[in-house]
Amino acid sequence: MDEKLRNNFWYADWSFPIFIGLLSAGVFAGTHMYYLYGVGAFNEVAFVSMLRAGMDTGVYGAVAAFGASFLFARIIEGSLVGILDIGGAIQTGVGLGIPALLMGAGIMYPVENFGAALATGMVIGLAIGGLIILARKFTVNQSDSTYGADVMMGAGNSSGRFLGPLIILSAIGASIPIGLGSLFGALLFYLWGKPITGGAILGAMLLGAFFPIAIS
Repeated sequence: MDEKLRNNFWYADWSFPIFIGLLSAGVFAGTHMYYLYGVGAFNEVAFVSMLRAGMDTGVYGAVAAFGASFLFARIIEGSLVGILDIGGAIQTGVGLGIPALLMGAGIMYPVENFGAALATGMVIGLAIGGLIILARKFTVNQSDSTYGADVMMGAGNSSGRFLGPLIILSAIGASIPIGLGSLFGALLFYLWGKPITGGAILGAMLLGAFFPIAIS
């Protein structure tokens, strides 16, 4: 890569932890919203149900071990092959594993306070991104090969194709306008030849802006 381009903010190594920090801050804040209001978690329905079980029983061991193991594995994967899976590292690890570890230890403030949730997620994300960048200097950066030499975010997996219908059903359960927005968004993305998950989310957000739901 050209040296000038390498020093550009969008390509520089030092900017990667910032992006991960911002993502982690948002995801951790989403868990805060779910803890207080029952909505907002950035995770699959099955995974969030593990957090709900911990909240109902006060036993967070299962979800903490599940989320933390995902995070640990994804950090190693990112360091070795240059790919960071947002679903496993950020959504599951930061969104479920770390909050569960904190709550299991009786540290509730980062999850109960919105500002503290944002700050905690940001610090965690900066640490994750910095660790991966530092570790890459001893792994993929030692080779002249271009395969896997750049950190990529959002590796994803084939199970993501089943997330779209679940989002539509959740949106319909929230309200009729939001459900219709999600449905039409998914339809447009389907006709466009793109994954319907993105269309369902964008459609729900668009109609939700005009027909907001009051949280009681």
